Amino acid sequence: MQFFKRKSKPQTDAEYIAAYQFSGDLNVLGELYERNMEMVFAVCYKYLRDEEESKDATMEIFEQLINDLKKHQVSNFKSWLHSVARNYCLMQLRSRKIEAGDLEISDEDFVENEPVLHLIDEEINLEGDLQKLENCIGKLDREQKSCIELFYLQEKCYKEIVDKTGFDMNKVKSYIQNGKRNLKICMEKNQ
Repeated sequence: MQFFKRKSKPQTDAEYIAAYQFSGDLNVLGELYERNMEMVFAVCYKYLRDEEESKDATMEIFEQLINDLKKHQVSNFKSWLHSVARNYCLMQLRSRKIEAGDLEISDEDFVENEPVLHLIDEEINLEGDLQKLENCIGKLDREQKSCIELFYLQEKCYKEIVDKTGFDMNKVKSYIQNGKRNLKICMEKNQ
């Protein structure tokens, strides 16, 4: 009799990457990308300033990852993916500059391993704004605060937040969405 070891589903980004590099299974890569798609879209929208173009860019970046993740060893996936998205968008803007001749983008704008601290815009004082962000999180309703901390600070998925808090899925999504809106309002008031 032959016993087969049951394969467990990857949990961490590194496990997903290893599983994809080993198997080439696009479903594995799709699951990993889905966990980070909102961040990729946000980066694209920040640079491209067009919702439809940002959606297209988000999908094109996924297609780029199919090959890139086979070639690169990635230790911090979120940071690396942020740089990939940023560089992709800067290349799009650079190609527009060539066509239109009206946009300046230097080679210094392209960064291989830029740290990911992009809850707050890059142009503002990070240390002071982190303190403001912490104060604003403290002002959120208990439910919003709990869901925001679990989702962004502890990087829990919706299902994990549902399990941990006992809130239903729609409530969790609502608390996160409203919490983000309230944080933005609070941060803007305290500038």
